[in-house]
Amino acid sequence: MPNPLFGPEIKLMLSEGNAAGLREFCESLHPATVAEALDSGFSTEQIWEVISHANIRTQASIFEYLPSALQVQMAEQARPQMGQLLSKMSHDDRVDLIRRLPPRVTEAVMRLVDEADRKDIATLFSYGENTVGALMTTDYAWLPGTVTAAEAIDLLRQQAPDRETIYYIYVLDDPVRRPDGSLAPRRLLGVISLRDLILAPRHALIRELMETDLVTLRYDEDAEAVTQLFARYDFLAAPVVDDKFGLLGIVTHDDVLDVVTREATEDLQRQAAVGPIEGDYLHASFYQVWKSRVKWLAVLFVAELLTFTAMAHFEDAISAVVVLALFVPLCISTGGNSGTQASTLVTRAMALGFVTPKDWKRVLKRELMMGLALGGALGVIAFARGALTPSDTRSGPEKVKNPFSVLVPTGTNLVPNQHHDVDLSVGTPQTVTLEKNSRVRLPDGIDQLEAPKVVNDGWIYEFPAECEVRTEAVDRWSLGLVISIAVLGICLWGTLMGCVIPLVIRTLGGDPAIASGALVATLVDVSGIVIFFSVAKAILL
Repeated sequence: MPNPLFGPEIKLMLSEGNAAGLREFCESLHPATVAEALDSGFSTEQIWEVISHANIRTQASIFEYLPSALQVQMAEQARPQMGQLLSKMSHDDRVDLIRRLPPRVTEAVMRLVDEADRKDIATLFSYGENTVGALMTTDYAWLPGTVTAAEAIDLLRQQAPDRETIYYIYVLDDPVRRPDGSLAPRRLLGVISLRDLILAPRHALIRELMETDLVTLRYDEDAEAVTQLFARYDFLAAPVVDDKFGLLGIVTHDDVLDVVTREATEDLQRQAAVGPIEGDYLHASFYQVWKSRVKWLAVLFVAELLTFTAMAHFEDAISAVVVLALFVPLCISTGGNSGTQASTLVTRAMALGFVTPKDWKRVLKRELMMGLALGGALGVIAFARGALTPSDTRSGPEKVKNPFSVLVPTGTNLVPNQHHDVDLSVGTPQTVTLEKNSRVRLPDGIDQLEAPKVVNDGWIYEFPAECEVRTEAVDRWSLGLVISIAVLGICLWGTLMGCVIPLVIRTLGGDPAIASGALVATLVDVSGIVIFFSVAKAILL
C-alpha cells in the first residue's frame, strides 16, 4: 500500500513545477514504491511528467513496475522518449509489453526504437507464448575462455551497467557463421559465478575455472519447466540454448517468480470455475471477467440440472419418507467437499512433479483407503445425527393446501384430540390412499369436523384446506443407518472422483486444475443423490 503522503506531495510538486523535487522522488526511492504511488489518482500525462525528471534508466525501472494496463495506456501515447525507455527495459519485459499493445500502437512504438533493439524484440517475439524463449532475456554477461581472471573482471566492469545480472557469467566459444552468412549463437562452454571469479588467482584462465557440468533450458520448453528447475537447483539464472547448444539468452529468478505467480493465479481461477483473467482483478475489463465466469457457470448450471432429474426419479421415496429431503444437502455437500479435497491434493502434486498419470494405481489405492477412513468417521457422526432426529421431524409433516375428503367405515367417528389431530389408520381411502398411519392437524381456528356424509360404502368426512398431515415416524435407528451408510458411500465416491478426474484430464493433455472445486462438486452432487436415495429405498421402503 503506497504511503498516503506521496500522492498530495507529488501533486504539489507538479503544480509548483518542482523539477528537483520530482527527480529526487523518482531516484531516491525504490522504483516499485514510486510506481505504486503513481498508480492511484494520476493520469498518464501526469505520470509521464513525473518520471520524465529522472534519468532514462530510472524511468524504465519505474515503468516496469506499473500495472500492465497502465503501461499500455502510456505506450499508446507513443511519446518520443518511449523508444529510449524501451531500450533500457529488461528485454523480456519489453517484449511482454509489445505483445499487449494493439497492432497500430506497436507499429508507432517500434518506429521509436533503434535497429539493434528492434531486431532483439523481433527475435524474442518470434518465440511462442508461455515458452522458455518468450520468458528469457538476451541481456547477459559473457566472457571468452581464453582471458585470465583479472582480465575478466575488467571486461565485466564494462558490461555490468547494461546487464540485467552478472552473478553468473557464461563462457562462450568463438562465433560461427551459418551457410547463409549470418552468425550462429555462440556455443555455451561453461559458466562461472562472480564469487568464484573474484576469489580465483589473477592469472588463472577462465576455461580452467568454469563449471562445465551445465543445467540448461531449451528455448521451446514450456515455461512451467523453468519453475521446477529453479526450485530444484536454487538458481539465480539459467541459460537457454538451441539445438546446437548455442546460448540464446538466460532466464532470471525474478521472471520465474512472475511465472509462479501467474500459474498459481490461473490454477486458483480454474479451480473456482473461472477462466484465466488477463491482468489483475480491478484493472481487467468488466466484460472479460463476466465472460470468464459465465461460461463455466453455464456449464455447471446445465450439469446441476441432472440433480433435478435424479430427484424426480426418487419422487416416490421422498413422498413416502419426507424427512429424507432434510438430509440431502448434508450428504451431498460431504461428497463435494471430499472430492474437492482429493482433486486439489492430486492436482497440486502433479503441478510439483510428485505425481504423474503413470502413478494412477498408487493414487487410486491411497484415496480408496482415505475415502473409507474419512467416510467411516463422518458416518459415525451422521448416524448419531440421524438417530437423534425428533419424532415430529421423522414423521414427515406436510402441509395440504387444498381441501380433501376421507372415506371411513360406517359408524367411525373422527374426533380431534386436544391438539386438533385426527388419527387415520393404514389404508384409509381418500384422495390418495395412505401407506402409513397418519395424523391430520386441523388449521388454527377449526376445532371439529363437519358431520360426515352417508354413502353406501361408509361415511365421508370433509377436511378443510391448510391441514398438516403427519405420517408415522420413521424408526430412529433405521434413519441413522441410512444417513451413515449414504455418507460413507458418497464420501468414498467423491474422493475417488476427485483423484481420478485430474489424472484423466492430464492424460488427455488438458490442465487438471479445471477438475478441481466446482466441477468435481457438481459431478458428485448428481451421483450422490442416486447413492443416497438408493440406500434409503433399500432400508426404509
